[in-house]
Amino acid sequence: MIPVTKPFLPPKEVYNAYLDGIWKRQWLTNMGPLASELEIRIKEREELNHLLFVTSGTIALQIAIKALALKGEIITTPFSFIATTSSIVWEGCKPVFVDIDASSLNIDANKIEAAITKDTSAILATHVYGNPCDVEKIAEIAKKHNLKVIYDGAHAFGVKLKGKSIFDYGDVSICSLHATKLYHSIEGGLIVAQDATTLKKMEYMRNFGFAGPERFAELGINGKNSEFHAAMGLANLDYLDGILQQRKELTERYWHRLVQSKLAAPIWHKAATNNYGYMPVIFENEEVLLKCMEQLKLREIFTRRYFYPSLAAILPYLESVRMPVTEALAKRVLCLPLYYDLAVEEVDLICRTMLNAKNN
Repeated sequence: MIPVTKPFLPPKEVYNAYLDGIWKRQWLTNMGPLASELEIRIKEREELNHLLFVTSGTIALQIAIKALALKGEIITTPFSFIATTSSIVWEGCKPVFVDIDASSLNIDANKIEAAITKDTSAILATHVYGNPCDVEKIAEIAKKHNLKVIYDGAHAFGVKLKGKSIFDYGDVSICSLHATKLYHSIEGGLIVAQDATTLKKMEYMRNFGFAGPERFAELGINGKNSEFHAAMGLANLDYLDGILQQRKELTERYWHRLVQSKLAAPIWHKAATNNYGYMPVIFENEEVLLKCMEQLKLREIFTRRYFYPSLAAILPYLESVRMPVTEALAKRVLCLPLYYDLAVEEVDLICRTMLNAKNN
């Protein structure tokens, strides 16, 4: 069986060494030494100034929206994981969908301004598959209309744009460290803010709003993460360069074998590095996609339609809105298996199966 993804696990003895320290200290949560160390090491690696380690990317989004005091409408993308939209609704705001760009699959920055109203407070855009949005255009629009910008960088760990971390763009950026991601802490997330005051506010919010044993600074939530999760994050961090290189080689192998297949890939931002977090392919039509999915499944090879269908069309708590580009592309995008332990021979098998399905 070949799953669509599989978490990287470090050698057990490496993780156990961190566990031994946890047992000695008996400090399990509430931002213990390992959680604090993880924040410092990620900040140093990604060259960031302000960062928080939290329970998930979803909580990171919710805290970001609350900390920026957003109200009314938030412009966002219909081509993303559900948490991007549900976090907006959860915080009492209204998502306003803007269609995607057919090349990058990110929100179409050229269509954002037409969606702005007197009730718009922010833009929440996703770096889909880690591919950076048109951050310069979005920043220009946000400045013109006095809007905040949040980037959902759940897929974007390690990506650099014009030499700096993709998380250095926008007022706040978030990242997911869920086990399915190329770098993970089992469950977890990151919040990155450009402004130290905003970060401090979110730090209070992460811990129920506490500003001391008997004092509260903010309305808060339990967004803290445990020492066990931080231990996995620290253990995995030492293997990240090898993980990135392996995923790069597997991705190149895929495209070498699929070069004559008429399959396409999203166009990556020219000024950005690629973290090879996903292996999305765009089919010529949905019929061929479904045919390939079925043939792969017969061989116990599992794929995923990230992201199908359009969020603008299916959520029971929102009015359905037509997004023609998203709807057309969502039917044709399929993510193939990609993870550290995936063998080259398995990539070749996947490609052969797909090519046979397409040609028969």
